[in-house]
Amino acid sequence: MTAALSRTGSWAALGLVLIHFAVSTLHGSAHQAAQVNLTTFGYVYVVVVITLAPLVAAILLFTRKQKFGGLLLAVSMFGSFIFGVWYHFLSSTNDNVSQVHGPWHSTFLWTAAALAVIELAGTLIGWRLYREAASSQADS
Repeated sequence: MTAALSRTGSWAALGLVLIHFAVSTLHGSAHQAAQVNLTTFGYVYVVVVITLAPLVAAILLFTRKQKFGGLLLAVSMFGSFIFGVWYHFLSSTNDNVSQVHGPWHSTFLWTAAALAVIELAGTLIGWRLYREAASSQADS
């Protein structure tokens, strides 16, 4: 891959990470307003894996650590996807979309669904950027 194509991928990943951050923030507001509390593990996971790791990954995509940035993006987004699908759609906890009622139900539901789509896309983009960077290093 050319450097220009890789740079385009990095910008696309940055855009996706910023959209993910915005939707996650809105989803967090829905959590608070609907009084859906997480466990300590859940809060730590959200801060480290879902919030910070994709932001760090996006920054790394614009440095010499592009390969690690792509891998971190893929792993953090995949971890976010698994966590969100499990808690929002499969588990029988207060974090399941079927358990959230009241005026924030719709926001909670749609942001949970949007996050799943965004995180799956982020996994694929991160993996592609990782592979591109690995291939580029092998060619050097």
